[in-house]
Amino acid sequence: MVRIGIVGIGFMGMIHYLAAQRLQGAQVTALVSRDPKKRSGDWRGIRGNFGPPGQLMDLQGIKTYSQLQELLADADIDLVDICLPTHLHAAASIEALRSGKHVLVEKPIALRPEEANRMVEIAQQAGKLLMVAQVLPFVPEFAYVLQLARAGQAGKLLGGHLERIISKPDWSAEIADPAKTGGPAVDLHIHDTHFVALLAGVPKAVFSRGVIENNIVVHLTTHYIYDNQGPACLTCSSGALCQKGREFTHGFELYFEKATVTYRLGSPLTVYWSDGSTDRPALSGGDDPTTAFTAEIQAAVAAVRQGRAPAELSASLARDALNLCYYEIESALTGKIVNTGS
Repeated sequence: MVRIGIVGIGFMGMIHYLAAQRLQGAQVTALVSRDPKKRSGDWRGIRGNFGPPGQLMDLQGIKTYSQLQELLADADIDLVDICLPTHLHAAASIEALRSGKHVLVEKPIALRPEEANRMVEIAQQAGKLLMVAQVLPFVPEFAYVLQLARAGQAGKLLGGHLERIISKPDWSAEIADPAKTGGPAVDLHIHDTHFVALLAGVPKAVFSRGVIENNIVVHLTTHYIYDNQGPACLTCSSGALCQKGREFTHGFELYFEKATVTYRLGSPLTVYWSDGSTDRPALSGGDDPTTAFTAEIQAAVAAVRQGRAPAELSASLARDALNLCYYEIESALTGKIVNTGS
């Protein structure tokens, strides 16, 4: 049994807790929160942009701590699941790794690239797994197209476009503070840069145009530039520019040599094959938004058992994705193509 301690009971901590109820061979055995109400199970003040609202939780049998150090001193914890605000990721992860725990930290890996570099370095020194909870590869539609690309069934990826659009976040003060999240071009767009890197590799350069407010990129469209081995035209639009009445959406239209794959939230994933046939694959997961988080945490549990993290949870790839966000921000601010060094 892999025993998990969740650090931080805000919206994402709650989602991880709910998702963990369906784990096999693992369970949450401890929680950390500075809030005594949350430690008592009163989560009614928690809200987010998807999933159920917070409610009264039965925490019987679960140890509750007010400080991270108390959890790290608990010899019964195998995996520390860090769901703190982004600006706290690096310090908490490093402390957990140095204490001898495996770590799963919510996306993005850190607020700044230099922090991410340090986290990867410390994990290597400690001989412990540092995994990053980038959930998108576990969302059924994204998992399908990723597997399609890896299998080679549809041939080479030639190009495509991804999108991720929300209204300005208002469900917590911290999520709306760019100093703590990096703004939409980091906190939101990291999903896209991570998926692009998984799907097609890290591009050699980026060119972005964006909407800038108070020197913060709140919306951008990026062209990912590859050599001849990569897609010729892969782009993404992402941001928090739309009005409140417009619900969150994400999706893609991807062009392979032998298939076109389309998906947008609210519409089924559809595959158009080169022979003229059309598929709408049956995908597991249904309408429960926590299903992907269960799959994500289950993959982390398997990694703890096997001693090796899958690419989807790789800290190095998560660091690359964070770097991409900052390259795109630089491009949007300067109007220039920015090389990634890959």
